[in-house]
Amino acid sequence: MPHQVEVRVPDVGEAEEVEVIEVLVAPGDRVELEDTIVTLESDKATLELPAPQAGVVQSVAVSLGDSVEEGTLLLVLEVEPPAAVAREPAAQAGSETVHLPSADLRPTVSEPSFTPQAPPVPPARSPSGALAHAGPGVRRMARELGFELTGAEGTGPHGRILEEDVRAAVRTALSGTARRDASAPPAVDFSRYGETEVVALNRIRKLGARNLARAWETVPHVTQHDEADVTELEDFRRDHAERLVEEGVRLSPLIFAIKAVAIALRDFPRMRSSLLAGGQEVVVKHYFHIGVAVDTEFGLVVPVVRDVLQKGLRAIATEIAELAERARAKKLRPEHLEGSVFSISSLGGIGGTAFTPLVNAPEVGILGLSRTETKPVWDETEQRFVPRRTLPLSLSYDHRVIDGAEAVRFTTALVRLLGAPAHLLL
Repeated sequence: MPHQVEVRVPDVGEAEEVEVIEVLVAPGDRVELEDTIVTLESDKATLELPAPQAGVVQSVAVSLGDSVEEGTLLLVLEVEPPAAVAREPAAQAGSETVHLPSADLRPTVSEPSFTPQAPPVPPARSPSGALAHAGPGVRRMARELGFELTGAEGTGPHGRILEEDVRAAVRTALSGTARRDASAPPAVDFSRYGETEVVALNRIRKLGARNLARAWETVPHVTQHDEADVTELEDFRRDHAERLVEEGVRLSPLIFAIKAVAIALRDFPRMRSSLLAGGQEVVVKHYFHIGVAVDTEFGLVVPVVRDVLQKGLRAIATEIAELAERARAKKLRPEHLEGSVFSISSLGGIGGTAFTPLVNAPEVGILGLSRTETKPVWDETEQRFVPRRTLPLSLSYDHRVIDGAEAVRFTTALVRLLGAPAHLLL
């Protein structure tokens, strides 16, 4: 007779509380023994929790971003006897609790997989990819295709294998060609030339490196450079900056650029689109969420300012300050990082005259801002050079979706918007 099993958080060692960073099942899903159901993260490491038994998920008690501790209820499974793992017999039919085996979240260079109550097994020998980093649906797909998941390279969060990864690996296998990791550096013994030190990348930098390498390899990048005359904008900003600082609002050039991008995106819908699988269609988003790169000591993160088109400069400045503070304190939640249609990377506070920002796929465009400078500009009316304040712009775009003419029209629109602050207030 079917009965219900409560799955709870195991002993996580030194970490008193850990964060839920992935929930891989939903009510109604069928899971097999050792399918990953939830991924937890402490300040030092990540932990994948496997299903202790095969069954059907009845309810899920946690969601992304939740803080949990030992004994917290994760989900309820309905299982068929006999049980898939040994346990003390229940006194009566009904509900029982299964605690997953304990695991210590210690620092580690690589993201660990977790296998309960069993000796480690080399992933290559695992039938149907039992130890691979994939959800139940992907595992089911691999079984139906007769494909070993260990032969697929995961491109999802934390290296998770997605359905498209399985399809790509199957196509590669059928074509008789092996996939090559183009981002893997050559093996060099640097210690032959002098003293060295090996420093592990933290999780944010590892994920960033993986995503950037994938973007560079898969998106045909083109960068259009331009510059905006922001003399009037800077005068406007200085006139109001002191009063706004007293109110806790910092009105930097970035704030004006965010608003200008949102207005330009309204008139250039392909710039807020994404290419669909197969490369035959694009999906155009009718919302205006802008991702803004924030430099932290842990690495680069891109929180999202939502509904920019409907917000004023003061509201945007306040939200950017709050998101940046959260980013530097590692308190961003998943909803703070999702849903952007276009991104901005500003290096103006550091320096530089131009650069090539990498498209944050699946977006098709990203704007880079460099440091403003005063330049002599020829004035046709006065027939002389006059000092003007200019802001360098670098627009990188996916050439599969955006052509050069459209990119130039987009940057020209930005130049016009940034050239007169009144345009941003209409």
